[in-house]
Amino acid sequence: MYGDAETVRRILTGTGDTWAVVGLSSNRARAAYGVAQVLQRFGKRIVPVHPKAETVHGEQGYASLADIPFDVDVVDVFVNSEQAGRVADEAVAKGAKAVWFQLGVTDEAAYERTRAAGLEMVMDRCPAIEIPRLGRS
Repeated sequence: MYGDAETVRRILTGTGDTWAVVGLSSNRARAAYGVAQVLQRFGKRIVPVHPKAETVHGEQGYASLADIPFDVDVVDVFVNSEQAGRVADEAVAKGAKAVWFQLGVTDEAAYERTRAAGLEMVMDRCPAIEIPRLGRS
């Protein structure tokens, strides 16, 4: 398991409120769309990151993490596992405090690199599932 309950809690409650959501587009059928809504309801500022750079949930989108002209606290990754390591490396370069790989997204080498760079990291978990659990632990 990559991301124990305490790490999950720290990222969700103490790491910061600006979440770049990589893979978020205006496609309502994609999981990223609904998860981003949950993050907003939990008080997070979401920043859509997608090649189309669409505005989603009222927030300006950017084509890449490097294009975001302000700091981000957490990078939430909805791309497939083959691309996720590159995104984790970009999150480190961007100065993020944490990386969150969504359900089904894993890359053990990226996890090790990201942790070695000093960032918190969770893999194969969903914040929309974890947020309701915060009150119970």
